[in-house]
Amino acid sequence: MPVSLPPALDLSLDLLRCPTCRTRRLGPDRGALRCPVGHSFDIARHGYAGLLTGTRATSGDDAAMVDARDRFLSTGVYAPIREAGARLAADAVSEQGTVVDVGCGTGYYLAGVLAQLPGARGLGLDTSVRALRSAARAHDRAAAVSWDVFRPFPLADGAADVVLDVFAPRNPAEFHRVLRPTGRLVVVRPTGRHLAELRGRVPAMVTIDPAKEQRLHRALNPFFEAIVTEQVEYSESLTRLDVLDLVAMTPSAHHVSRADLTEGGVLPHRVTVSVLATAYRPR
Repeated sequence: MPVSLPPALDLSLDLLRCPTCRTRRLGPDRGALRCPVGHSFDIARHGYAGLLTGTRATSGDDAAMVDARDRFLSTGVYAPIREAGARLAADAVSEQGTVVDVGCGTGYYLAGVLAQLPGARGLGLDTSVRALRSAARAHDRAAAVSWDVFRPFPLADGAADVVLDVFAPRNPAEFHRVLRPTGRLVVVRPTGRHLAELRGRVPAMVTIDPAKEQRLHRALNPFFEAIVTEQVEYSESLTRLDVLDLVAMTPSAHHVSRADLTEGGVLPHRVTVSVLATAYRPR
């Protein structure tokens, strides 16, 4: 039986363009999205559209990473980060706006923005089909499609009022193309102090490049101008399970196993959460 078109995806159809044709719109057709010349993309029974095809179509976070992220984010430890991103986005768009979350993961941050904008719609892009299953259910006005941030986005020019990028890779040229001239890019990234206590105890964790801010500036400067930056920094008490999930939900999961952490002795009970959230306008 064909999968019916999820209401949130129906809300976002005008934003989407065929990834093969690049310019033609997609429409629903018997459980799939199809362009006028016949390129077809399945709608998964979990509610997201599978626009990403080819060898990288099943990449991204695996089931264990997504489960760990769901558990950790449900604790509320990162709620202040979500609130900062939502605040910057809400300051830049009317309640009827369109928010595109690139590298949306489970949709946690996109849902936070939409909660602040009762009339807005959201669209999340991610490579991980496991994460997209959660993202498609994160909010009743949030649709989700599979896509690779490093490829040209399957979106119309000037489709978005806000592009949201939280702990995700960036494609500045595509951010600029899909944003309206009055739109905003909101980027959230860690500082060198983020989870410093944990990184000190677990050397195998992925480190934060000290030149990260300079590289970000060089990449975005041709396309965007920074308007405002908020620093979000606080100390948080974690349970041992929280710590295990925190490591398991990040790229560090590829370098350190749960067994390594369990056998590694005492883990910190308090960690520093430290990020920068910046709103940019297109040049």
